[in-house]
Amino acid sequence: MTRILGLDELAQQVPSGARIGVGGVHLARLPIALIASVLALGRRNFTYVSWGGGLPLELFLQADAVKKLIFCFSSLDILGLSPQFREALETQRVEVEEWTALAMIQALHAAFFNLPEMPFQLPVGSDLMSVGNFWKQTVSPFTGEPIGQARRMDIDVLLIHAQRADRDGNVEIQGARGLDLSLLGAAKTKLFTVEEIVEVGKLGDAPKSYVLPHSFVTALACVQMGAYPTSCLPYYSTDYRRLISFVREEDERKKSKTAESGLHSLETVPADEVSKPRFVCPERRATFLRRAARVPGRALTPQRLADYGLAIEDGTPYTMDEFLAVALAREYDNSSICSVGSVSPLAMVSYLLAKRLHAPGLTLISLNGGFVDVESHPMSLTLAEPLDWQTAKVFWGGDETYHWYYQTGRITHEVITVAQIDVHGRTNNAWIESKGKRLRLPGQGGMADVANLHKNFILYLTRHSPERFVDAVSFCTASRGLLTDEERVQAGLQPGKARLISNLGTFDLDFAAQRFRLVSIHPGIALEEVRRQTGGEFLVADPLPATAAPTPEQLRLIRREIDLFGIRRLEFVPSKARLATIERILDAEEALLEEVFENAQ
Repeated sequence: MTRILGLDELAQQVPSGARIGVGGVHLARLPIALIASVLALGRRNFTYVSWGGGLPLELFLQADAVKKLIFCFSSLDILGLSPQFREALETQRVEVEEWTALAMIQALHAAFFNLPEMPFQLPVGSDLMSVGNFWKQTVSPFTGEPIGQARRMDIDVLLIHAQRADRDGNVEIQGARGLDLSLLGAAKTKLFTVEEIVEVGKLGDAPKSYVLPHSFVTALACVQMGAYPTSCLPYYSTDYRRLISFVREEDERKKSKTAESGLHSLETVPADEVSKPRFVCPERRATFLRRAARVPGRALTPQRLADYGLAIEDGTPYTMDEFLAVALAREYDNSSICSVGSVSPLAMVSYLLAKRLHAPGLTLISLNGGFVDVESHPMSLTLAEPLDWQTAKVFWGGDETYHWYYQTGRITHEVITVAQIDVHGRTNNAWIESKGKRLRLPGQGGMADVANLHKNFILYLTRHSPERFVDAVSFCTASRGLLTDEERVQAGLQPGKARLISNLGTFDLDFAAQRFRLVSIHPGIALEEVRRQTGGEFLVADPLPATAAPTPEQLRLIRREIDLFGIRRLEFVPSKARLATIERILDAEEALLEEVFENAQ
C-alpha cells in the first residue's frame, strides 16, 4: 500500500543527483511546496526534465541545484522571460539538451513501454535536429520513409501535485494533465502532494477526473495549497500578484548582484536561505483565490464587465492590437480546430472573436491540449483557467492531444509569435545577438513539430522591424518543411498555407520561391515603409490590396464582450511596463470579483 507521509518525509525520498521530473502544466498544479522542501534539504546536482521549465525550474536554478537541463521551452508565461533560465544558459553553467516536444513525449513513452527508443515524425525544416544526440534519423523498414527515433528517457523521481488521494494511496488528477501520464510511465519513484485525502471509493466522482491506481504511487503527502502560487482547480486559482512579486524579487537580486560584482549574472540563493518559506499564502488571500476558482461564468454579466473594463467609447479608432486580432480571426471558420499556444493572449482574442462572430462551430483547445472544446467567454487572468475548466467538453494531457490531434494533422491553426522570422519562413526562438551579446530566448516548445503537423502555419509579429523580420535567421527553431500539397498528403497531413501577419502587412510563403510574398498592406502603410522595416528582400503581389480594417461590430465585441480588461495589449507593451500593466488588469478583475462575492452572500 502507498505510504502517506508528512511533507518533509516525502522530500527526503529525493536523493541528490537524481534525474528529476516535474508534473503540472504552465501555472497549473505545479508541486511548489514539495520542490521547496526538497531544496531546503540541500539536495543538488539534478538532471531536470520538463517540457516547460517555468517557475519550478527557476527555483531549482536559483538554488544552484541543476547540473543538466533537458527541456523544450521555459518562460514565466505572461510575466515574461525566465531570468534564472536565461542566465544559466548564457553563462553555460548547466549542461543542456533542447528537445522537440514530440521527441520528448516519445522518449518518455519508450521508458514507459520498456523499449530502447520510439519513433516520431521528423520536424522537417528545423535546425534543432542538427544538435544533440537525443535522436537518430532512420527509415521505415516497411515504406522506406524517413522517421525519427527518440532514445529512451527514464525519470528517477517525479514530483507531482494532484487534487485528491484516498487512504489506500490511489490518486485523482483533475483538469489539464500536461505531460503527467508520460512522466508517470517513465518514472521509477513517483512522489505526490495532494490537497485532500478522502475515504476509499470516493475518487472518480469529480467530473472529467483521472484516477491513478496506488500501484503507481510511491508515496504521498497531504499539503493544502501545495501548488501555490500556481493553481489547483477546483480548490484555488493562480495568484498572479504573488508571481509578480517573485519576478520583482528576481529583478532586485539581479540588480544587487550586478552592482556588487559588475557581472551580468544572477545570484543563487545562499544555502541558509533556501529553507525559508517562499510562498506562504495569507488566509485572506487564500480565501479570495478559493472563491475565484469557483466563480460561475454566468456571474460575469455584461453590465458588471462594463463597470470594471476599459470602457472604450464607441467611435474610438482601432488600435494595432485590435487590428491584428481581427486580421487573425478572419483566418478561421466553422471547421477550424484551433489550439492555444504558450503566452498568446492576442491569439486567444482572435479565436474567441471568430467563435462569437462568424465561426461558432470552431473547436478551441486551451492550456496546451488540456481543455478540449471550450466555449467562448470573456478574457481574464485570474479566471482564465476556471472559465475554460467549466466549459471544456474533455480534459486531456498534452501528450494525448499530440497523438489524437497533432500527429494526425487535425489541428488547423495554432497562431503564434516568435522573436525572429526570416523572409524564407524560418523562425528563431532560441538565441539572438543584441548589442554584442548572445541572448537566450524561451525555446520552441512544440513549434518545431507543429509547424508541419498543423494544416496552416500562421505567425504574427506585433513589431515588424529589421531585427525581427530578417534576411536569414542564424538558427532555425521551426519552419514549414513540408510545403506542397503532395508532400503533405503523402505524410498524412492536410494541405495548407504558411502566413505571416505583422503590424505592417500580410505575407504568404511562396512555396516555389521559398520566400514570403506581401499579399496585403495595412491601411496607412506605404510599401517603402514595409521594405525599410524588413531585413531581407520579399516578393510583392500585383495588384497589392489593402488589408480590411476592423468593422464597428468587431471592435464592439473585442472591447465590450471578449477582452474588456485589455489583456491582448500585454504583447504590445514594452517589457518594463508589462508587470504594471498586469497589475492594472488584476486591480480591475479583483474589484469585479469582490462585487460578485458580495452579491453571492
